[in-house]
Amino acid sequence: MLETGGLILIFAFAVIVHEVAHGLAAERLGDPTARDLGRITLNPIPHIDLTMSIILPGLLLLSGSPFLIGGAKPVPVNWFNFKRPRQDMALVALAGPVSNLIQAAFFWGLLLIVPKIEFLITLLAQGIIVNVLLATFNMLPIPPLDGGRIVLGILPKNLAVHFSKLERFGLIIVILFVVLGGFSKLFLPLFDLLIYGIESSLK
Repeated sequence: MLETGGLILIFAFAVIVHEVAHGLAAERLGDPTARDLGRITLNPIPHIDLTMSIILPGLLLLSGSPFLIGGAKPVPVNWFNFKRPRQDMALVALAGPVSNLIQAAFFWGLLLIVPKIEFLITLLAQGIIVNVLLATFNMLPIPPLDGGRIVLGILPKNLAVHFSKLERFGLIIVILFVVLGGFSKLFLPLFDLLIYGIESSLK
């Protein structure tokens, strides 16, 4: 019960920081929309999204998945405030996964120095795994995931227009990807690699 509670807290914090990172990056590039709408906050309530915060993680829990992935309500961004709209939007998208990798590195650093208490080690290991998997998941090239936004930013404009049309089906594609087992096939090897790395760090 404690491990599950810790996992949920870590997951919630990871996705909130992820969205706040998007908002801060957008603000830095000239768009204050996220701050104006109160989304640059660690308060979880403004960030809750029915599909990504509840349905997707719920499907993973019900399917017996050893990991938990999902997301928060996307931070609103007005790319007309950017000097280079597509490229700056790609940078905003990249900020989210980078924030998760920074969190994972922080948890891994703590793992190397904290007392070897089982609950504490489990909590830090969960922090590493959740954040690495969250960053990797969001880098899938499916709009509206961050990877899709990054692809839109680097494609030639004519190809980007066609690729952007996938966004209307994006959430359906993501849910099918999870339900049909694609998620497990792609991420289980990464999960096993992380477990191996964590166990090696503790020796």
